[in-house]
Amino acid sequence: MSKARGNLVEGVVTFVIGLGLWLFTGDVEVPVVTLTKVGMVMMCVGGALVASGLWQEARGKN
Repeated sequence: MSKARGNLVEGVVTFVIGLGLWLFTGDVEVPVVTLTKVGMVMMCVGGALVASGLWQEARGKN
């Protein structure tokens, strides 16, 4: 698997997990962090990984 394709897969998985946290953990209380905010951060990181993978794929880097 090329690095670009790996970034795409990793980004999509990270985004989906973050989306799940953001949607379904609103009532869960954790002492240190808010899980909905962690979900938002994970969605941003996943989006950046997907964008990076798409850029690498378009440029032809492996």
